[in-house]
Amino acid sequence: MYPANLFRALANERRLQILDWLKDPRAHFPPQADGDLVEDGVCGLFIADKLGISQPTLSEHMRVLVQSGLVVPKRIKQWTFYKRDEEQIRAARAMVDTL
Repeated sequence: MYPANLFRALANERRLQILDWLKDPRAHFPPQADGDLVEDGVCGLFIADKLGISQPTLSEHMRVLVQSGLVVPKRIKQWTFYKRDEEQIRAARAMVDTL
Protein backbone atom coordinates (compact mmCIF):
# COMPACT_ATOMS: atom_id res chain seq x y z
CA MET A 1 0.00 0.00 0.00
CA TYR A 2 1.45 3.32 -1.10
CA PRO A 3 0.53 6.31 1.09
CA ALA A 4 -0.10 8.54 -1.95
CA ASN A 5 -2.67 6.07 -3.34
CA LEU A 6 -4.34 5.78 0.06
CA PHE A 7 -4.61 9.53 0.57
CA ARG A 8 -5.87 10.03 -2.98
CA ALA A 9 -8.61 7.47 -2.33
CA LEU A 10 -9.61 9.08 0.96
CA ALA A 11 -9.55 12.64 -0.38
CA ASN A 12 -12.87 12.29 -2.21
CA GLU A 13 -16.31 12.42 -0.55
CA ARG A 14 -17.87 10.00 -3.03
CA ARG A 15 -15.17 7.40 -2.45
CA LEU A 16 -15.63 7.77 1.31
CA GLN A 17 -19.38 7.28 0.79
CA ILE A 18 -18.74 4.12 -1.24
CA LEU A 19 -16.49 2.74 1.52
CA ASP A 20 -19.19 3.48 4.08
CA TRP A 21 -21.91 1.75 2.03
CA LEU A 22 -19.69 -1.29 1.44
CA LYS A 23 -19.21 -1.66 5.19
CA ASP A 24 -22.83 -2.90 5.41
CA PRO A 25 -23.93 -3.68 1.84
CA ARG A 26 -27.22 -5.36 2.80
CA ALA A 27 -28.38 -2.16 4.48
CA HIS A 28 -27.59 0.00 1.44
CA PHE A 29 -28.18 -2.13 -1.68
CA PRO A 30 -30.96 -4.38 -2.99
CA PRO A 31 -30.43 -8.12 -3.48
CA GLN A 32 -28.52 -9.01 -6.66
CA ALA A 33 -29.33 -11.62 -9.28
CA ASP A 34 -25.65 -12.63 -9.41
CA GLY A 35 -23.26 -12.61 -6.49
CA ASP A 36 -23.85 -12.30 -2.78
CA LEU A 37 -23.67 -8.71 -1.47
CA VAL A 38 -21.34 -9.68 1.39
CA GLU A 39 -19.34 -12.59 -0.04
CA ASP A 40 -18.88 -11.33 -3.60
CA GLY A 41 -19.40 -7.60 -3.18
CA VAL A 42 -21.75 -5.07 -4.71
CA CYS A 43 -22.24 -4.76 -8.45
CA GLY A 44 -20.75 -1.54 -9.81
CA LEU A 45 -24.06 -0.71 -11.51
CA PHE A 46 -25.79 -0.52 -8.12
CA ILE A 47 -23.08 1.74 -6.72
CA ALA A 48 -23.22 4.07 -9.75
CA ASP A 49 -27.01 4.23 -9.54
CA LYS A 50 -26.98 5.01 -5.80
CA LEU A 51 -24.42 7.79 -6.33
CA GLY A 52 -26.32 9.12 -9.36
CA ILE A 53 -23.24 8.98 -11.60
CA SER A 54 -22.36 7.35 -14.90
CA GLN A 55 -20.63 3.98 -15.15
CA PRO A 56 -17.39 5.53 -16.51
CA THR A 57 -17.27 7.97 -13.58
CA LEU A 58 -17.81 5.11 -11.14
CA SER A 59 -15.08 3.11 -12.87
CA GLU A 60 -12.60 5.89 -12.14
CA HIS A 61 -13.63 6.08 -8.46
CA MET A 62 -13.35 2.30 -8.12
CA ARG A 63 -9.98 2.23 -9.92
CA VAL A 64 -8.62 4.64 -7.31
CA LEU A 65 -10.10 2.60 -4.44
CA VAL A 66 -8.71 -0.66 -5.86
CA GLN A 67 -5.25 0.90 -6.40
CA SER A 68 -5.26 2.05 -2.78
CA GLY A 69 -5.93 -1.53 -1.65
CA LEU A 70 -9.09 -0.58 0.25
CA VAL A 71 -11.45 -2.35 -2.18
CA VAL A 72 -11.20 -5.65 -4.02
CA PRO A 73 -12.88 -6.23 -7.41
CA LYS A 74 -14.39 -9.54 -8.51
CA ARG A 75 -15.70 -10.38 -11.99
CA ILE A 76 -18.90 -12.40 -12.25
CA LYS A 77 -20.15 -12.87 -15.79
CA GLN A 78 -19.85 -9.44 -17.43
CA TRP A 79 -20.15 -7.48 -14.15
CA THR A 80 -17.59 -6.24 -11.65
CA PHE A 81 -18.45 -6.52 -7.97
CA TYR A 82 -16.64 -4.63 -5.21
CA LYS A 83 -16.10 -5.26 -1.54
CA ARG A 84 -13.93 -3.75 1.16
CA ASP A 85 -10.61 -5.34 2.06
CA GLU A 86 -10.90 -5.12 5.84
CA GLU A 87 -7.30 -6.23 6.42
CA GLN A 88 -5.97 -3.44 4.20
CA ILE A 89 -8.32 -0.94 5.84
CA ARG A 90 -6.91 -1.89 9.26
CA ALA A 91 -3.38 -1.50 7.88
CA ALA A 92 -4.28 1.91 6.43
CA ARG A 93 -5.66 3.04 9.79
CA ALA A 94 -2.50 1.92 11.53
CA MET A 95 -0.38 3.78 8.97
CA VAL A 96 -2.42 6.98 9.39
CA ASP A 97 -2.20 6.69 13.19
CA THR A 98 1.60 6.75 12.99
CA LEU A 99 1.63 10.14 11.23
